[in-house]
Amino acid sequence: MTMQMTAKGSSVIPISETKALTASGNYAAEDVLSESETNGVGTAWTFANCGRVAGGKGRIVGAKVFCETTAAWANVPLTIYVFNATPTSELDDNAVNTAVIHADVSKHIGTIAPPAMNDLGGDSETIATPSTYGNLAIEYQCAAADTALYAILVTGAAVTGETAGDDMTIVLWVERY
Repeated sequence: MTMQMTAKGSSVIPISETKALTASGNYAAEDVLSESETNGVGTAWTFANCGRVAGGKGRIVGAKVFCETTAAWANVPLTIYVFNATPTSELDDNAVNTAVIHADVSKHIGTIAPPAMNDLGGDSETIATPSTYGNLAIEYQCAAADTALYAILVTGAAVTGETAGDDMTIVLWVERY
């Protein structure tokens, strides 16, 4: 997806974050994908500058996920829970997902469910757009003192054969108002 003009004064821009997954064991269905298995150390995926200003508004019009491991992720569905403030749901890698917990309901702006990961020998990948299954576009407003959006990435099926340290990248295409 490339930058394009959409409405007067707005454009679609890609915002991404990459994490090295640390799982020392296989993922079960509904496990969190993050950078630390240590209890309480994992963090939310952070997408800076989704708002032009603190409290800014926009909409997510696309999402793509890449993993540098190939066959292990083929046909694995993922879910991206998106929030306008850091969630308190489970954030540690290879832990059972708790998103969305009641304490995070007011922060939750939407859930992106792209098609299952595809693998043709390079990085495994999946993409959600308004013309594919995935729940897009999602309107959002950043928290009053923030321009970022936050996410929890969860696997929808068991994954075996992954390698600790493999990079996972999420790209959100956002239209900032």
